[in-house]
Amino acid sequence: MMRLSQKFSMPEGYCVKCKAKKEIVDAVEEVMKNGRKAIKGKCPTCGTVMFKILGGKATPPSTAPATPPVKPTTTN
Repeated sequence: MMRLSQKFSMPEGYCVKCKAKKEIVDAVEEVMKNGRKAIKGKCPTCGTVMFKILGGKATPPSTAPATPPVKPTTTN
């Protein structure tokens, strides 16, 4: 997993306990079961886990060729 603080500024999320928007501390980018990206971290005030869903789906590394090979058809 990659720490976001090294690459980006601190992401903002909504803390349900504080009922306010705050910067997410110790943010880590994750991929959810459905393939979407999300950021998970802690609230700087109360320490509650904060979770922010990002737009778009994660693209897994492709191991298969882009197009399948075409088989020539023979006619008799």
